Amino acid sequence: MTDWDNANGPKINRRGKVYIIGAGSGATDLLTVRASRILAESDVVFCDALVNPEVTSLATRAKVISVGKRCGHASTAQRFINRSLVGAASRYEKVVRLKGGDPMIFGRAQEEIDALKAANIPFEVIPGITAALAASADLGVSLTKRGVSRSVVFVTPRMGDNEPINNWVPPESMKATLVIYMAAKQSVLIRKALLNAGYKSATPAVFVENASLSNRHVFPTTIARIDEAAMQLGHGPAILLIGEVCTSIAYQLDAALFDQGSLTSLAY
Repeated sequence: MTDWDNANGPKINRRGKVYIIGAGSGATDLLTVRASRILAESDVVFCDALVNPEVTSLATRAKVISVGKRCGHASTAQRFINRSLVGAASRYEKVVRLKGGDPMIFGRAQEEIDALKAANIPFEVIPGITAALAASADLGVSLTKRGVSRSVVFVTPRMGDNEPINNWVPPESMKATLVIYMAAKQSVLIRKALLNAGYKSATPAVFVENASLSNRHVFPTTIARIDEAAMQLGHGPAILLIGEVCTSIAYQLDAALFDQGSLTSLAY
């Protein structure tokens, strides 16, 4: 147990407040002004694994505790994080839960919010720039385009423990721009699911790794060749954009590279 727990659970005196902050896509100067201020004033920060260390360095007076979750690595149990936030609020005035991207997009924020509400802990959510928007900005490609895509669909193939298998590709996504989070490790599953849902194999797609950072990489491809593009990715967070809005990116590569079975990262 943490040092603010006891045998009967945390003692809540409602001294503190929890700030659930979106660290954004990585670039420190894309943080909101409010997020930067609260980090600088915070007493303790519970930080996700993919948050840029330059962001956590803004918490100059805080104790920083890693509660990272990464696919294929040991992860901190969500229930432990929930208890830790509640317990910390009984000891500290400003408690920060720092999440990559935006807390409300595939960030399990609702579970933490529910735990704080149940314990009568005051909280505030501070948004961050989600990876889809950072990738769109990096590419210079709008996720919506008149006459091409009137909507955007955010999905992930990842499922929680004991969650029933579901069809995660909504039919309406074929008329939209589809953005797939946590796609790098499941490219085979994604390709099969999209083709089974009726997508054409030649539909343009683009992987963006480390969006908004100087070491970003862009891998244009098609649905048929998602696997090959995924193999080119490094260890940074990657997001997959699919749809006709990606056409200009997908065909910036020389077609001969595809004929030769080679994929190349574009510099942006």
